Amino acid sequence: MSRTLVTNARIFTANRAADGDEWAEALVIEGGTLAYVGDVATATRTAGDDAERIDLGGRLVVPGFLDVHTHLHMLGDALGRVQLRDARSLGEIQARLAAARDAAPEAPRLLGVSWLFDSVPGGAPTRQMIDEVVADRPVYLDANDLHSTWVNTAGLAELGITRDTPDPIGGRIGRDADGEPDGMLYETATQFFVWRFLAEQTTDADRDAAAERAIDAYLATGVTGAADMAFGERELASIERVAAKRGGLPFEFVAYWIVDNTGDEAQNLAQVARAAELAERTGQGDSPVRIVGIKLITDGVIDACTAAMNEPYADGTNEEPIWPYEHMAPVVAAADAAGLQIALHAIGDAASSSALDALEHAIAVNGEPEGRPRRHRVEHLEYASPGTAERMARLGVTASMQPVHCDPAIMDNWIARLGDDRADRGFAWAEYRDAGALLAFSTDAPTAPHQALPNLYIAATRRSALDPALDALSPQYALPLGDAVGHATRDAAASIREEHLRGRLADGLAADFAVLDADPFTGGDAVLLEARVIRTVVGGRTVYEG
Repeated sequence: MSRTLVTNARIFTANRAADGDEWAEALVIEGGTLAYVGDVATATRTAGDDAERIDLGGRLVVPGFLDVHTHLHMLGDALGRVQLRDARSLGEIQARLAAARDAAPEAPRLLGVSWLFDSVPGGAPTRQMIDEVVADRPVYLDANDLHSTWVNTAGLAELGITRDTPDPIGGRIGRDADGEPDGMLYETATQFFVWRFLAEQTTDADRDAAAERAIDAYLATGVTGAADMAFGERELASIERVAAKRGGLPFEFVAYWIVDNTGDEAQNLAQVARAAELAERTGQGDSPVRIVGIKLITDGVIDACTAAMNEPYADGTNEEPIWPYEHMAPVVAAADAAGLQIALHAIGDAASSSALDALEHAIAVNGEPEGRPRRHRVEHLEYASPGTAERMARLGVTASMQPVHCDPAIMDNWIARLGDDRADRGFAWAEYRDAGALLAFSTDAPTAPHQALPNLYIAATRRSALDPALDALSPQYALPLGDAVGHATRDAAASIREEHLRGRLADGLAADFAVLDADPFTGGDAVLLEARVIRTVVGGRTVYEG
């Protein structure tokens, strides 16, 4: 079997002290795995005289990034929509919508993504604001966090939403003082009305093209594996088609089956049974994706005051969870008994406490599993009560967090919604690390940019990747750069139970790595804002070079 020798590089391995050296000089690749990681002399002997040789010119090498909380098809779809994250005023939002209208006069509807509440006067979008520039066709604008959608009057009409339309379980139709729909759809109202309708308008070809765009975008940014957090039947069929066309996927891909709270326990458990069936089928080695668990969205988001909090928001409101404990507990217990990993979206402190209650109940009911760790997860944890990190460590629950969600450039509304000292403990990554809980970093794309390097910059500095001039936010929670990289690679792999396969650069693990054109370890954290990935290698094969 042929070997490849990689030399003239600074190689950050992401090994912990107990696992090996943190830095290396050379790699030897054989059959898609790393035959040796270490010094040049030993690597040269190990590779042999016939080895292919790659000289990286002194570049930095890091393990391939694993985005273990993403939404692949949504990311690909978002990349084709009107981009609004950096539109910081209503006028700019309206100008971009008008430009998109003029650029595609025959389009049946206009789609946008990633607008921010604090870019709209009073944080209160209305349908009339969109109608001023686009009234002749439906407009659907997903918020930056994908937990609400802003639509115009034509959009409400196309969806059939009137003053008499009831709110769905776990969601809300925004209404004005007269009780008329105001153009805002929150939480499950977005899912049930907008996303289901648009899914019916989307062709298989559209869906496959979105997946292709997302895959290519990831490879260009050093991502060598991903975990989708909202997988369903359409997504599964699409990935199977895309993989057949490409001769397989170019990176490791796992998924968590989305389970909706129908309000009916039998229907909820039927969704778990379907996930378990698919996990068994896709785990046989011939599937491009492995279904490894289920995902429950237990609450909303702080930006829209829909996350479930122990204490009210600054305006005195609060929100009930989408998955109350009595609905969640039987689903979690059934999934745990089936050997599935459980991922629970929980942004507010009331939601994270309830999520851990359900996980603790499942552990008590089902006893210790055989053969492999549970590795259940709580997603986001934007604000959690003191003691949550210690409880998660005790239960063996992963803290799955996204540094890019607390970029100071997008935090004004988040801070104002809380309105008190809770904001000072937001996104407290260091608490989980210090407590001994597994901490895995990801991006939650497309709710945030999918690129790994800005994500690491925020993790290491608590400063803004969008506007570096802004002050750091709660800098006491910043992490050393090496730790941040480890959470996005080594610990991300562990969060999907693949630490024995990938996530570090060590003998016997997958030859998955990224080569950067600049070195933030020597040049400082700010280098991450300008650095580019110039080569992505998966299983020893270069899948991107630029």
